[in-house]
Amino acid sequence: MRTTSMSKLLFTRIGIAVLAAIVTLTSVSCSTASSSNLNPKPIDQTSTTKPSAAKPKIVVNPKLVEANTRFSFKLFSEILKQDGKKNVFVSPSSVAIALSMVYNGAKGETQQAIAKALEMQGMSLSEINQANANLKTSLESSDPNVQLTIANSLWARKGVDFKPEFIQRNQTFYAAEVKSLDFADPSAPSQINGWVKKNTQGKISEIVDRIDAEQVMFLINAIYFKGKWMNEFDKSQTTDQPFTLANGRPKQHPMMSQKGDYRYYENQQFQAVSLPYGKGRTSLYVFLPKSNSSLAEFQKTLTAENWQTWMKAFGKREGSIQLPRFKMDYEIELKKSLSALGMGVAFDPSKADFSNLSTTSTRIDEVKHKTFVEVNEEGTEAAAVTSVGIRATSAQVTVAPFSMTVDRPFFCAIRDNKTGAILFMGSINDPT
Repeated sequence: MRTTSMSKLLFTRIGIAVLAAIVTLTSVSCSTASSSNLNPKPIDQTSTTKPSAAKPKIVVNPKLVEANTRFSFKLFSEILKQDGKKNVFVSPSSVAIALSMVYNGAKGETQQAIAKALEMQGMSLSEINQANANLKTSLESSDPNVQLTIANSLWARKGVDFKPEFIQRNQTFYAAEVKSLDFADPSAPSQINGWVKKNTQGKISEIVDRIDAEQVMFLINAIYFKGKWMNEFDKSQTTDQPFTLANGRPKQHPMMSQKGDYRYYENQQFQAVSLPYGKGRTSLYVFLPKSNSSLAEFQKTLTAENWQTWMKAFGKREGSIQLPRFKMDYEIELKKSLSALGMGVAFDPSKADFSNLSTTSTRIDEVKHKTFVEVNEEGTEAAAVTSVGIRATSAQVTVAPFSMTVDRPFFCAIRDNKTGAILFMGSINDPT
């Protein structure tokens, strides 16, 4: 985690940037075709459904949102097994989109394993692709005080023959920019990283440090969110107060303060509040375990089923909130976590089947994920990058006002309230 001085936390326009996913594919065999096929003919509509023409209202498939929610909490639980004692902040939406792009190239047991990990069993390939296209359009709906964009790209090694249907589906349904690149060129990583930096507004500048001889493709998803609070915190009300770490040690930290009407929920285990951005379509949800509990205990209850129950329990209530400013970077390799979710076959050079992607035998080589987040008086700014590499293998209630002081480790999530999509989630053990 990287921290900065408090003076750097103040900036004129706040937001969230997320570079969602970069999937690196590696070839499994030594042989490759002599040419790249990155300009395929349109897909035969008898076999693949193309996105429907523009309609006044975009219908988001609830099955995809529910699948993404289940995947989000499963993935977060696995990540906590690796990094549970430090700050964790991830974009499950980014990872899901990137893996959905790769899913179009999988076949047989590999395709089934990815579907299981992403909780998409029972959905056809065309249904998954169309649902992702509609969700992207819906999430990018305009709000004058919130900017949310989702960008995808596919970087292919020159000289490798890729299946035209795979390329076309990623262009059609994921609006992916397709680039044929000489991976042997020393400038190749900087070209990919330049796209990453551009689509995260400079918050993440690198996802590819080098390209191995057997790597044949990178699939990248970038999500950028920039939002101002619906009700900004007054900077003059921010004061240094003690924040108690998990080990019981207090440390002074800037705490923002605010009073008003909020969507709020409380039970015997925690307090939770929804802090909206812009016109209220997206919110930061903050869950504070009660003093007789802990973040570690709360995390044991983090499931998709509980999350859906909690979301329905929020009601409007007057109260006061004190929230720490915080800023951090996070990075993790997701191969271990995704294998634990049943995707191990996709990484196995002897079993991976991505024959719908290329004539060259390939497997997933790595799944990198990087994030950045900053929360202050004006709003929130965050960025996330997931890199997947492909390698050749051979109810309102009238009650007394609440008081919520977030002065100990807590959980937070940024959620699109219209679709229910979870854009980011994290556990903050130390805001500094």
